[in-house]
Amino acid sequence: MSTSESTLPAADVSAQISRLYVYPIKSCAGVQVPSVLLTETGLEFDRAWMLVDEDGSFVSQRELPRMALIQPQIRQYEMVLRAPGMLALHIALDAVEEPLQVKVWDDEVRAYNMGAVAAQWFSDFLSTKEAPRKLRLVRFDPEQQRLSSLKWTGGIEASNQFADGFPVLVISEASLDGLNERLVAAGHAPAAMERFRPNVVVSGVDAHDEDRLDEMLIATAEGHARLKMVKPCPRCPIPNIDPATAISSPEVSDTLQGYRKVDIVGGAIAFGMNAIVLDGVDFELRVGQAAAADYRFD
Repeated sequence: MSTSESTLPAADVSAQISRLYVYPIKSCAGVQVPSVLLTETGLEFDRAWMLVDEDGSFVSQRELPRMALIQPQIRQYEMVLRAPGMLALHIALDAVEEPLQVKVWDDEVRAYNMGAVAAQWFSDFLSTKEAPRKLRLVRFDPEQQRLSSLKWTGGIEASNQFADGFPVLVISEASLDGLNERLVAAGHAPAAMERFRPNVVVSGVDAHDEDRLDEMLIATAEGHARLKMVKPCPRCPIPNIDPATAISSPEVSDTLQGYRKVDIVGGAIAFGMNAIVLDGVDFELRVGQAAAADYRFD
């Protein structure tokens, strides 16, 4: 029996999904969507593709900020990629080429090459005369399992594709509002949510309440999806990169440094909460759905 989208048990916190984002290619621009399928590896198509160098190691905005300008669009049968000065690149969703081994952080994983045309397109856009690059687009092999850290999941086996470490990233609107109040007070422009690359954004909770939540129930048409918050998300320099221009400046990290050092991740700056999927595989998440969660008491 399906559960009404409006019915959730009483909880410490009542919230609502305000935005949903999918990042088909690791470190390229995200796609804001009104609805998306929840899978065991997170949101459908999230980090299903990745760019690698000649050694098969992943590349990201950390070294190639212009990746932020590559805009994907998922259609029924294909992914369409656009970037300034480039013709659109069409990638079939149901086609891959030869298998190969690639590296994402410390994990060696199986993937599929997406072909010479895609490789040339990315290499052309991301190369400069001073720093030519030979890059390949690869797709995660769904027949394998890449697990999140069991230390943080409490021993629960939670699968990822090419995400840094966990299937889902949750951020509250209030957390961004709090940062932007500080940025504006210091004379800086406010930061867009896209800088922080969340999957699920929630409204109706206090700033950084996501840090203190345990499990979040989401009322979908198919039943209650269940996400478990497992680890604060340490931030690298990517939030300093303006996703509209690919220009980096330090004010976001400098501002966070003043109030977002989190002891549980070694004093690193953290913003948002990594989560794993406990229930709700093949359920549809939608903007506007109600969510509820209890506080975690360690």
